[in-house]
Amino acid sequence: MSLINGLPAHVLLVHVVVVLVPLTALVLVVCALWPQGARRLGLALPLLALVTLVSVPLATQAGEWLERHVESDPLVRRHAELGDGMLPWALGLFVLAAGVWWLARRTPAPEAAGPRSGAGPVIRVAAAVLSVAIAAGAVVTVYRIGDSGAKAAWHDAYSKTATKGGDD
Repeated sequence: MSLINGLPAHVLLVHVVVVLVPLTALVLVVCALWPQGARRLGLALPLLALVTLVSVPLATQAGEWLERHVESDPLVRRHAELGDGMLPWALGLFVLAAGVWWLARRTPAPEAAGPRSGAGPVIRVAAAVLSVAIAAGAVVTVYRIGDSGAKAAWHDAYSKTATKGGDD
């Protein structure tokens, strides 16, 4: 994928990743900490994580195309290096989302729960701790990648003082 309506596809696709990664991370943590919420969402949690996972290599491939079409620059190279690290985090979000969804299905609603029903508390706590850790790592990573991309795109591309009349 190279261009969308005359613009580099990466410039557009990256916004999908920037929105979906934190959203998926938030929904995952909420569902991991609140199994009833995971039951209510049903397949929406793993499907959201799957769309997030698919969006990352699309944005990365489009970014690789764009990298070949801009001047070589250390900031662009740094952004590309960081961008290559997003896929494992997105995969982690997906795996945990599928696991939290599966645990929620195996754990009956509180009113229907009897003794020793559903997933054990150790598994639920482990899933919650892992979800928080992977969600935090994914959000920090997408922030770092976005910050480096903004620096690569905008360094020396604007004037710190207004060049035209304005009330700055």
